[in-house]
Amino acid sequence: MRSSTIADPGPPLAVALGDPAGVGPEITAKAWAARVEEGLPPFFAVGDPRSIAAVWDGPIARITDPAAARACFAEALPVIQVEDAGAIIPGEPNLPGARCSLDSLELAVGLTRSNAAAAIVTAPVAKVQLYDIGFVHPGQTEFVAERCGISRDNAVMMLAGPSLRTVPVTTHIPLRDAAGILTVELILAKARTTDRGLVRDFGIARPRLAIAGFNPHAGESGALGREEIDVIAPAVERLREEGIDVVGPLAADTMFHDRARRQYDAALCMYHDQALIPIKTLHFDEGVNITLGLPIVRTAPDHGTAFNIAGQDRAHPGAMIAAIRLAAQCAEYRARTA
Repeated sequence: MRSSTIADPGPPLAVALGDPAGVGPEITAKAWAARVEEGLPPFFAVGDPRSIAAVWDGPIARITDPAAARACFAEALPVIQVEDAGAIIPGEPNLPGARCSLDSLELAVGLTRSNAAAAIVTAPVAKVQLYDIGFVHPGQTEFVAERCGISRDNAVMMLAGPSLRTVPVTTHIPLRDAAGILTVELILAKARTTDRGLVRDFGIARPRLAIAGFNPHAGESGALGREEIDVIAPAVERLREEGIDVVGPLAADTMFHDRARRQYDAALCMYHDQALIPIKTLHFDEGVNITLGLPIVRTAPDHGTAFNIAGQDRAHPGAMIAAIRLAAQCAEYRARTA
């Protein structure tokens, strides 16, 4: 049994359930069922309660006020109902479900911004269906940033596990486009936000950053590409001039073994898979997506909707439990140091 080491952050946490047909409802319910063993603080779900009942036979308490979550949390999973998501069939996403997931996210963000919730945890959404209803953001990270009044470049997606934190400088774009998007200013913005976030949310007094190269072997002095010479190295030099503890550009294939990981607090990677493959290899069931640079704390399990296993009682709640735990820790640390 895990002993409880999480200080109570004050208000309960808000968990947006994500797509009703995905694994979000199941892993949220399983996290509640493991609340005592995992030492989790009170939280409430936001979404259609029927999506939980479709995959779980545990107790649900419908609430209308986040403050009511604390009183019933020991006996039932508190849920604020957003709307009827239409027909809910696990594994079969539809447009009403996408609307419900977006409305759930919107409400959970609002409750967190108003301090009715200590932090927001977001379960996975189906982007294809969201795009079909007019969603214009690359993902939930950018949506939450916009709702908080933060520029996309100043909001950083960090993937965090027990032994590794990574930041993709470019995110959900085709790999062939990544080189053209990389700029000195983009790397500076992501690195500055990462440095401040590690101080603000993790209590690391002087963060150590490692910057990956873009090309194999960090470009081999230009023989395999000039992104390191023209873009990444100048950004690293600027960061050093600003007093940030940073090394790079480094060859990405030697950055993630055990000894290398001990040398930095976060690795900035140049494209999506460069950041996500190592974190998912090392911490697939514990990986957390945390957005740095926001006025609120936002985390998410680092996996998708997993429609192929939804409704089969096969979804592992480890990443959701880790996301709830990290959200509570960061919220408590912010409250204590404010």
